[in-house]
Amino acid sequence: MIIQRTRVTAAELPWRVSSHQIRQTVPVFPSAPVTKGRLLLAAPPLEDPNFDRTVIYVLEHHDEGAVGVVINRSSDEALDEPLDRWIDLQTAPSSVFEGGPVESTALIALAAAKDPDIDDEALTPIVGVIASADLTADPAIVAASVNEVRVFRGYAGWGPGQLEGEIDAGAWLVLDAQTSDVFTNAPDELWREVLRRQPGRLAWLANAPDDLSMN
Repeated sequence: MIIQRTRVTAAELPWRVSSHQIRQTVPVFPSAPVTKGRLLLAAPPLEDPNFDRTVIYVLEHHDEGAVGVVINRSSDEALDEPLDRWIDLQTAPSSVFEGGPVESTALIALAAAKDPDIDDEALTPIVGVIASADLTADPAIVAASVNEVRVFRGYAGWGPGQLEGEIDAGAWLVLDAQTSDVFTNAPDELWREVLRRQPGRLAWLANAPDDLSMN
């Protein structure tokens, strides 16, 4: 269900969500947790087809829940009017990525800022140079502050304690993120690529077959 809410200011949002002419917001939680700005890698095998072999960038995580976007699922969808003004800033592949199964009409834009000391009212810092971008802003102005942008449709969300329970059950690997992960030009390889750079046995998981019954 899509919940329409009143427009809020940049100071009130840890990230921005837009749906063409409609401003929508996802739940806002106070910042703090160590998982914010990190990656969740689906541990094989994950039975939920929504998340099998996914890499999720965590936007926010608190006692009240967590929100993230899947960063390794591109689509054939391109931005249409009026958001097609952002196409020139999108990193390749410049399609709208499938961010997750929640609120599939909502669009979330992430940007890599040129300066970690982000000073642009259209950008809200997440971690490091990664910020959310306000899709209602003028991309010609935002261009001076960012190196690249990626747009996601929908997001992944967890209720209180739900993500923690899934992590404890071994469904997710919590790993450090690199800026290049969020804006990768090879999303189909990202799950394995992130694992390959890990130490010890985690790197071995990169070689796991898609069908574990074949192993």
